[in-house]
Amino acid sequence: MKQRADYGPKSVDALKAALQDNPDSAALLYNLGVSLVADRNLTEAKKAFEEVLALEPNIAEAYVQLGGLAMHEGNLDECLKMNKKAAEVRPRFAVPWGNIGFVHMQQQNPDKAVKALKKALSFDPQFIQAHTTLGSAYLALGDPDGCIMQCSKALEIEPMFGPAYNNIGLAYLDKGEPKKAIMYFDKALETGFEVEAQVLEEIKQYR
Repeated sequence: MKQRADYGPKSVDALKAALQDNPDSAALLYNLGVSLVADRNLTEAKKAFEEVLALEPNIAEAYVQLGGLAMHEGNLDECLKMNKKAAEVRPRFAVPWGNIGFVHMQQQNPDKAVKALKKALSFDPQFIQAHTTLGSAYLALGDPDGCIMQCSKALEIEPMFGPAYNNIGLAYLDKGEPKKAIMYFDKALETGFEVEAQVLEEIKQYR
């Protein structure tokens, strides 16, 4: 689904005007939903994406958008449901698989997260968020080396990706190597990532 590049109030007004002449255009409705999200009008955005799916129930991006809105509301089950539907209608779409993995991590199901995130990366090996979340899943499963390996792959793609540095720092703490951990936490801070205050307090003694 092609998206417009100019989101916000002006594009919302333009899209609403265009929809008056073409009310059954799923593409216009989808772009309206994205523009409404950019304008922080989430209630109307949800209605727009639901209308998209009423017209064309196989648009995976609309399910992903509804999943994102559900996540914003704190409804993890609905987010999972929407992303699973997106993956069902387009199985090789990496984004919903990445989101499914993220939700499983939030629900403390790292085993399930690993399966979903590996699928995401099989379809898009450059998916840095999936690499990093997979690193978190490995760490949760007691595999800090797996975490370091996966997050290092994320940094090969995006050398300033703060969450990956943070995860590697946590992995080295888990391995009992605080000096190495500090190096990675400092890199995370350099990128603007907010390392947890509890972690920063813990590593003070090793500086």
